Amino acid sequence: MPRYHVRRTDRELTGAVQIDAILAEGKYVTIAFARENEPYLVTMSYGFDAARRALYFHAATEGLKYEFMEANPAVCATIVLDGGYVRGECEHNYTSAVVRGRLSRVTDPAELRYGMRVLLDHLEGDAGEWVSGRGLDRDKAYERMAVLRLDIDEVTAKRGK
Repeated sequence: MPRYHVRRTDRELTGAVQIDAILAEGKYVTIAFARENEPYLVTMSYGFDAARRALYFHAATEGLKYEFMEANPAVCATIVLDGGYVRGECEHNYTSAVVRGRLSRVTDPAELRYGMRVLLDHLEGDAGEWVSGRGLDRDKAYERMAVLRLDIDEVTAKRGK
C-alpha cells in the first residue's frame, strides 16, 4: 500500500527535533480507525513519550474505539498546531504531523500509572502534586479508567504559510 507523502516538499519537516517538537507541543490528536469498510475517528488529548516513541491516552473502559482497535490496531492520527488564518492572503499558519502506528490497551499496572503520568505531565507540566492529590498514585484509581498507547511507526510533518 502506498504511503502518504508530502506533495509540497518545500513545506515538509523531516528533522527528528522538528517532528518531536510538534508531538511535544500538541494537545489533541485525531485518531483514524478502520475495520472492514467502515471508518471511525476520535479526538483525544494525549501525552508524548519521546524515549518510548509513543503517545498515551486516558479513556473510558469501554466504547466503540475498542471494537475498532480489536478488529484492526493499525491507526493513523493527526496533530495540528493551528497558527491561525491569515486574512487577505488566503493562507493559514499551521504545523501538522501525521502519525502511523499500532494502538493497544495498557494492562500492566506500572505502565498504567506511567502512561497517565506521561499524559498529565504533557498537559499540566510537572503533575506530581496533581497526581497524588487526586489519588492517581494508587492502583485503585485505575479500576475505572483505561490507558491506551500508540506505538509510533512513522511520522510525516509539514508547515504551512
